[in-house]
Amino acid sequence: MSAPTTRFLAITGMSGAGRRTAAHTLEDLGWYVVDNLPPTLLPNLLEVAEGSGYDKVAVVLDVRTRSEFEAIPAAFDALGARGIWPQILFIEASDDVIVRRQESVRRPHPLQDDGPLLHGIRRERELLATLRAAADMVVDTSDLNVHQFADRVAHAFNTSDDRALRLTLMSFGFKNGIPIDADIVLDVRFLPNPHWVPELRPQTGLSQAVSGYVLGHEAAGEWLAAVQEMVDVLAPGYEREGKRLATIAIGCTGGKHRSTAMTEALAARLRAGGRAVHVMHRDLGLE
Repeated sequence: MSAPTTRFLAITGMSGAGRRTAAHTLEDLGWYVVDNLPPTLLPNLLEVAEGSGYDKVAVVLDVRTRSEFEAIPAAFDALGARGIWPQILFIEASDDVIVRRQESVRRPHPLQDDGPLLHGIRRERELLATLRAAADMVVDTSDLNVHQFADRVAHAFNTSDDRALRLTLMSFGFKNGIPIDADIVLDVRFLPNPHWVPELRPQTGLSQAVSGYVLGHEAAGEWLAAVQEMVDVLAPGYEREGKRLATIAIGCTGGKHRSTAMTEALAARLRAGGRAVHVMHRDLGLE
């Protein structure tokens, strides 16, 4: 008797954003991954995977199939009729980053045809807009290296529990822009800034000195308790609605001191409460 497939993931997004890295990461985690399958063949893929005993299946859907994209809703409905509800991982990056990456590999964009590269990128964004809106997880790789991106994918999908909410906490600096893939954005600029303390300025929120300075203020503890309560309220609702992945972005001015220290402290509190948490510090430049 074949084992039923319990997880089905669609990997999609912009060309040059990192679909291949996501696919390789999932393969390393034991997923059965198929690249660039026409959507009409998704039910057939499910049959093959179940017949082979795979319980984690991922397929890369991208614009190379072009007209086949219109078949995606019907294909997803066919999977749903069999009790399989696909998750969607959408990967994107800014136009300038995609241009640099495409030029570095010297490959034409699949929708570029005879026009400029930016024309192909904009056509692709339009074609993928509906999938992005329906995505369970959106990752912007513009400021991530390969290792950071792979870690984020692994945190989200290296688990057999498909029901519990998994959180990514991301520190960032408002001066560098708000993360476009965040579900919730929180501001900790109300706390005193270690930047103005000469001995703390060269350090980061990962140091004990800066962390102690930030967390030593009464308002920091109140903020942490309030955010933990917010997560406790949101999580059951997210889970009821089928949302299994959420990113909370925590910002200060530069993303070096306050946001980093508060992100680490919040992660510790949430983990102590039994939640699965992955931490990223977008603007520290750490590998």
